[in-house]
Amino acid sequence: MDKKTLEFVTFCISKLSMMLKLPQKEIYSRLKKSGILYGYIVPSYDVLHTFSSRYLMEDLTDYMREKGVL
Repeated sequence: MDKKTLEFVTFCISKLSMMLKLPQKEIYSRLKKSGILYGYIVPSYDVLHTFSSRYLMEDLTDYMREKGVL
């Protein structure tokens, strides 16, 4: 994972943590366990990083619900 992707992943975890009022460690664990982190966020960085933060958070929380981790 390159630096830009890592920074983006950190941003996503931080924003989700604030939005969902859960610790960042818990968000990371849920994203990793569900496959969202390495199966969606990392490989889709090129597209996802162009979204507004609001849309990105909606997209990620919807996907977390779909995967049953939210």
